[in-house]
Amino acid sequence: MKKSSALLLVPIMLAFFTMGFVDLVGIAANYVKADFQLSDTLANLLPSMVFLWFFVFSVPTGMLMNKIGRKNTVLLSLVVTLPALMIPLISYSFVTMLISFTFLGIGNTLMQVSLNPLIAGLVSKERMASTLTFGQFVKAIASFIAPILAAWAVIRFSDWRMILFPSFLAICVLVIALLFITKVDEPKAENKSTSFRASFSLLGDVTVLFLFLGIMAHVGLDVGLNTTAPKLLIEKLNIPLADAGYATSFYFIFRTVGCLLGSAILAKFSGRKVFLVSVLMILTGILTMFTADKTIIYVGIALFGLGNANIFSVMFSQALVCQPKYNNEVSGLMIMGVFGGAVFPLIMGVMSDTMGGQVGAVIVLLALVTYLILGVFPKIKQA
Repeated sequence: MKKSSALLLVPIMLAFFTMGFVDLVGIAANYVKADFQLSDTLANLLPSMVFLWFFVFSVPTGMLMNKIGRKNTVLLSLVVTLPALMIPLISYSFVTMLISFTFLGIGNTLMQVSLNPLIAGLVSKERMASTLTFGQFVKAIASFIAPILAAWAVIRFSDWRMILFPSFLAICVLVIALLFITKVDEPKAENKSTSFRASFSLLGDVTVLFLFLGIMAHVGLDVGLNTTAPKLLIEKLNIPLADAGYATSFYFIFRTVGCLLGSAILAKFSGRKVFLVSVLMILTGILTMFTADKTIIYVGIALFGLGNANIFSVMFSQALVCQPKYNNEVSGLMIMGVFGGAVFPLIMGVMSDTMGGQVGAVIVLLALVTYLILGVFPKIKQA
């Protein structure tokens, strides 16, 4: 990697930190559920409201990026994220939180579609998966501190919002300023007039299709565990939310460690091997959740976090390599798969309400990891 490109990665990696703001929705859903006495189905509507917009805006964002560039699209995403962080500080109700998470979802959609190919234009094909994984490591830092900040705010102010949202808002403004003054030489798009039909036609490539569904499953697992873990501990161990919420941070700590290790591991080992080990760790983690032992469950959450750390980068980089002339369009399709974060937590909420416990949610997690093993793994190439 050139020295100039390495310097460019500094503000871009800080942008990855702001990408992690989307993961606050997991712990937020638990606090909003408690504050407004919501059912699991209604509470899980919050993460669904965030990830719904990945389905709506991902492909249009890929087309927009062809016209205004990747850096400008990232800047737009940060600006859209600002009201998401302001609204909960101005007004707090179930409706205003839905509005806030709508902005959060739209902003994060714009960011995830544009930030990953921006990285791809700065590093070699061989370094792409490891660099994307390091970006996921930076993103995971924001993810695991969100529940800690919320718990701290409850202790300090008796209000989970009061440290979390002001802190993230200040960081978002800082990243906007830094990225704005940073010059990025990005490749010109070859397909500025790409249509919706042309973008979706890429799903005709079976590998792209299976990877798209794999991204859906991965995000469903991520958001599902993020949302379910505290409720699972409350149900099985009868502990308060402020204590159970640390399970989310525990998950993201190990996902962060997994990303950091993965950035080095993927530089030495094939994505196929890393993917297989990762999904088997997730499977083992899910199976521990059928027990009622606190230690075993936490071990399972740790395995889940380590396993779920690197599979996104492997699938995303495989998709970009699969269709190198259509990186922007493929990025839009892959990030549209993040819509899985809207679909599967809602299904998990319905299953939990129907079965009268979080075992319903765990069954959905088990189905998702089974698809990754049987459906996606055979499509992952050795290199």
